Amino acid sequence: MKRIINTDTVNYIEKKVKVCGWINTVRAHGKIFFVDLRDRSGILQLVCTPETAKNLRPEWVICAEGTVKERPKDMQNPKIETGKVELGVEKLEVLAKAKTLPFAIDTDGYEINEEKRLKYRYLDLRRGRLKKNLIYRQKVIHFIRDFLKNEGFIEVETPILTKSTPEGARDFLVPSRLQPGKFYALPQSPQQFKQLLQVAGLEKYFQIARCFRDEDPRADRQAEHTQLDLEMSFVDQEEILDLTEKLYSAIIKNLFPEKQIQKIPFPRITYKEAMKKYKSDKPDLRRNKNNPEELAFCFIVDFPMFEWHADEKKWGAQHHPFTKPQIKKGDIKEIKKNPEKILAHQYDFVLNGYEIGGGSIRTTDLDVLTAVFEVLGHKKEEIKKKFSNYFEAFSYGVPPHGGIAPGIDRFLAVVLAEPNIREIMAFPKTGDNRDLMMQAPSEVEEKQLKELHLKITKPKKR
Repeated sequence: MKRIINTDTVNYIEKKVKVCGWINTVRAHGKIFFVDLRDRSGILQLVCTPETAKNLRPEWVICAEGTVKERPKDMQNPKIETGKVELGVEKLEVLAKAKTLPFAIDTDGYEINEEKRLKYRYLDLRRGRLKKNLIYRQKVIHFIRDFLKNEGFIEVETPILTKSTPEGARDFLVPSRLQPGKFYALPQSPQQFKQLLQVAGLEKYFQIARCFRDEDPRADRQAEHTQLDLEMSFVDQEEILDLTEKLYSAIIKNLFPEKQIQKIPFPRITYKEAMKKYKSDKPDLRRNKNNPEELAFCFIVDFPMFEWHADEKKWGAQHHPFTKPQIKKGDIKEIKKNPEKILAHQYDFVLNGYEIGGGSIRTTDLDVLTAVFEVLGHKKEEIKKKFSNYFEAFSYGVPPHGGIAPGIDRFLAVVLAEPNIREIMAFPKTGDNRDLMMQAPSEVEEKQLKELHLKITKPKKR
């Protein structure tokens, strides 16, 4: 007999079925035992004899066969999908026994030590709240894919093993066994690849991209995260913002209809105005900040091109070096002369006081790009060497283009009113990038180090 999921039993009244799952609870009621069986779809009540159920324990994995019956009217439970039916068990098999769990999974879980939850994440994910979060994550990603395909976008996967480039954060490096002494880098974003896809003539690209950044410990950041990455040719800034607004308005309308978007079109606020009025470049524009159903989207535009790093005594890129400066055509000297005055064709996407994405129109003039890198402290020879493929590709005809990259994790955390992005991820790490479940990072065997031509040196004592 083929197994069906619990919620499908409502379509099989007075028919024999087979169900499988985990025991949620076992309750004795006179000469009858009630077993609540949990699978990915929900809870189903099983009715068993004492001989069948007396030794069963919570979280055991079982398979049960029997006839689906309609519950008596006074015993129906309208709070669950299967509340009108129950399964009279005729045959039951224990597939796997389980030890007592290290924590309860029938609560929201916020009260449990997070490190313990992360260590036993595979158990934590049995929690209804986290399962709901992952289901919403899948729905949002599926909706995005369908929406963008209907808008003429082409989904393209870009490499995970790539070249280390100065994009802002610190790269994760991967040593090459076949090329001793050389390293790959995990991408902080698909930045160069998505621009090269515009050179290739795809015009409208997107992917659900994994991004990696070796950052110092931060409470609500992860070493790896997921973003919607998209790039378009022959567009201006407003067209990109309009598309983003259209997409996210549709996501809320179709997947989160209980939520209320405060204002459409999403407000466009200059960086200067935001800092003056709200003292923040990611203002929370909600009228009632205690109402989780209210969503206040906005775009922050006209960012400074550069920011001064006082500790290093040098200029850094406010967004990234590939952003197009707001200068008159050919006025390259102004970039070097007055970097503090240069604005950028850069925009951030903000929701309820959180930055959930950012993007820009890209520089396609290689002389302008070179001048930007020079302001950042790079020499011309170094620039051309590090970005030789970029300079070569752009010499064959590059269209004007731009894009945006909203974070999937942050958006869902805000919409689902979760305290941090770890509640949205299946297998997150701690704030200092440790995977407590897999015990990573970990030491490796000496043989592996020799194959990679690496040697571990002990850090100097301070």
